[in-house]
Amino acid sequence: MSIRHGLLALLDQGPSYGYQLRTEFEARTGATWPLNVGQVYTTLARLERDGLVVPAGEDEEGHQFYEATEAGRAELRTWFDTPVPRTNPPRDELAIKLAMAVTVPGVDVPAVVQGQRRHSIKALQDYTRLKARALAGESRPGGPAGPGQPGADLAWLLVLEQLIFQTEAEVRWLDHCETRLAQHAEVEQARAAEKSAAGAGDGPTAAPARFGRRRSKA
Repeated sequence: MSIRHGLLALLDQGPSYGYQLRTEFEARTGATWPLNVGQVYTTLARLERDGLVVPAGEDEEGHQFYEATEAGRAELRTWFDTPVPRTNPPRDELAIKLAMAVTVPGVDVPAVVQGQRRHSIKALQDYTRLKARALAGESRPGGPAGPGQPGADLAWLLVLEQLIFQTEAEVRWLDHCETRLAQHAEVEQARAAEKSAAGAGDGPTAAPARFGRRRSKA
């Protein structure tokens, strides 16, 4: 998630100070990715360092306002015009967890998958309920009770639908993981059975029987 460009998008509409930016960012995204004021001011300091924003005075309460520079607006337009790259996908904690689980002895990997599926399905149900409320015209989390920023409700709906599609894909992937684990277990069992059968055939060989007539005693 680019907090940097999100704040630039807000400052492109006019000067704001840190707490305003935090509140507006969370309102437009339905507080899906909460920010703290420290993150906002750290990002503003970096934007100022890079020449993308400049201080724009203070109000009577001492709030420091910032505004986007021409370089900042150009950076924002480039961000909007450039596809999000997939060459370096973000780290996914669930994928890392399962990758580690299958390599660490003693971990009940199917139980990990089942537990995550239950959690993901519940999240999917929650997102679906929120979408129904959004379509019914109810205010988004962190949003005003009355009419707010134009397009903010649509922005929240798009974020919700992205979360729904992402969680649906996660559930399908977990189903696939369960199938893959079952197939792997069958292959390992077959290999173990073959190894056991081969080991049994490598035991000591009985002495060959001797045939013929006994010599009689003198």
